[in-house]
Amino acid sequence: MPESLAEGHVREFVRSCVRAGLLSDRELYDEVVLAVTTELPARAGDADALARAWVEEFRAELAADQAGWPAETDYDRLQAAFAEIAAAGVVVLQGCEDHWAAKAVLDRRAAAGDPPRGVAWFTAPDVWHAVDEGMLEVNLWHGSTANAAPGDPLLGDVLAILEQHGLPAHFDEGRIEVGAHWQRRLS
Repeated sequence: MPESLAEGHVREFVRSCVRAGLLSDRELYDEVVLAVTTELPARAGDADALARAWVEEFRAELAADQAGWPAETDYDRLQAAFAEIAAAGVVVLQGCEDHWAAKAVLDRRAAAGDPPRGVAWFTAPDVWHAVDEGMLEVNLWHGSTANAAPGDPLLGDVLAILEQHGLPAHFDEGRIEVGAHWQRRLS
């Protein structure tokens, strides 16, 4: 892959990570340094400077963009919906590593004698998609790890909560597709 194309991919990764807001400052810096050294080996010696510059650049871009956002964004509505979903006994894992991490949470809760009704989870790449495409895909499992399915009361309850928060959602191919742009403000 030509260096300029690879650099474009790394820069897009940094932009997505900044806009997702799922990583601490240190985690973000470490991820960007790793991406530079792995994907841009000829620039590995500049990884520290590139990481700092690109994170700063994309934070400034986000700050400028968020000035034009409405007072309440889809992200705000998502957080309110996720809080209500959690109150209904469903663990919500935002930016979850993968399905194994979601299963581990269910296993720990079951072992502690406190099995949840279910788990709703999505990964960082799901968030990156919502940043640009305005659609967040959410996995929903019962506490047993069985996938939710059409007609399940659990699925119906989660879809209803999302709709109550102004987030159009439907179940498609095993996941809930939520019409929402991930507009998380810088903290």
